[in-house]
Amino acid sequence: MAENNIRTVQQIMAILSSNVSMSNALAEALDQLRNELDADYAVIWLVNKDDQRLYAVAHSGDDPITGLSIEKSESYQGKVISGYEPEFISDISGDPHFPAGNEDITGLKTKNAYYVPMLLGKNTAIGCVQIVNKADGKYSESDISLCRLFAGITAMIINEKSFTFSHAADKKVIMSFRNVVKDYPSGSETLRVLKGVDLDIFENEFLVILGESGCGKSTMLNIIGGMDSMTEGSMQIDGKDFSHPTENQLTDYRRDYIGFIFQAYNLMPNLTALENIEFIAENCPNHGDPKEALDMVGLSSRAGNYPSMMSGGQQQRVSIARAIVKNPRLILADEPTAALDYSTGLEVLRVMEKLVKEKHTTIVMVTHNIEIAKMADRVVRFKNGKIASIQINLWPVSADELVW
Repeated sequence: MAENNIRTVQQIMAILSSNVSMSNALAEALDQLRNELDADYAVIWLVNKDDQRLYAVAHSGDDPITGLSIEKSESYQGKVISGYEPEFISDISGDPHFPAGNEDITGLKTKNAYYVPMLLGKNTAIGCVQIVNKADGKYSESDISLCRLFAGITAMIINEKSFTFSHAADKKVIMSFRNVVKDYPSGSETLRVLKGVDLDIFENEFLVILGESGCGKSTMLNIIGGMDSMTEGSMQIDGKDFSHPTENQLTDYRRDYIGFIFQAYNLMPNLTALENIEFIAENCPNHGDPKEALDMVGLSSRAGNYPSMMSGGQQQRVSIARAIVKNPRLILADEPTAALDYSTGLEVLRVMEKLVKEKHTTIVMVTHNIEIAKMADRVVRFKNGKIASIQINLWPVSADELVW
């Protein structure tokens, strides 16, 4: 091994053996490795024993992905962990894992990538190290030796220190879904839209669900809202099984537990803004004050206006007030800004931000707008009927910081 690599290994061992927190030590050690290899990014992925997903526990470089979790079986990361052998991708063109030059599950802009398993023995891998975009795109024997040593040393110290990582938000789970499958008949065949989805929804969080059309995200939202049923799987609400509700239970659930916001405002045209909210309140046993709900969305001055007298953004805010007045446990929003321009879309997002912060409401939003994900507490990405990744957003931005 080259002398400078020996020095790098010694520095890495000193960092990992220090008394700083393991998370900080891993990030600092990755910086050393990335700088030595002259690469754009480096990531450490660990396998969680409970759910067998991979979690990014340390990141070096721009576009941090720490907190992201991915399916073990859907990635090169999982391939090297299961096969115990490194994988070098020198040419991403035509590789389905790198559409448009980005790694599909992380979004990292990729030219070349090297994945090295973190081995504790010949057939025991606890994770992998990923290096992205080495400047010259080539790995000499010395580079390969350095990467393997780094992965081995890191695995050993993680094991010795019994390093654990948080893979769930520190909040109460209000809804829990396990192995959710949804089939639809399609002629003589059956179309499987959801293929075994596991998802927890936490109290007082803003959760954004992303994905291409047809990936299953809206179907999942409909199941959460009680507007569709699972073919297989289980659902718990506040710890109680709700997998096979009766029609009466579903009616009560939609009325008392869920608030709905859709792309189409669905306001009754012959009722004023306040009357639209009052109509919903009259049908809910634990409703709030309709005037307070209208004030919450900043439209007290429009109380006597009919929908035709209001802009699209104002109508959407009235629909949010209808959801608020129910005092729901959860608000579901399906593309609520899709029909709005930028400024009116921001008005709606400001209201949602206010609901989470001031009313401690939980919001689950389906959207195609990736920019909105920046203000979420967690971002769930669907792909081909499964959850491809879940990212905990450590520093959500405010609605006013979004640009699209």
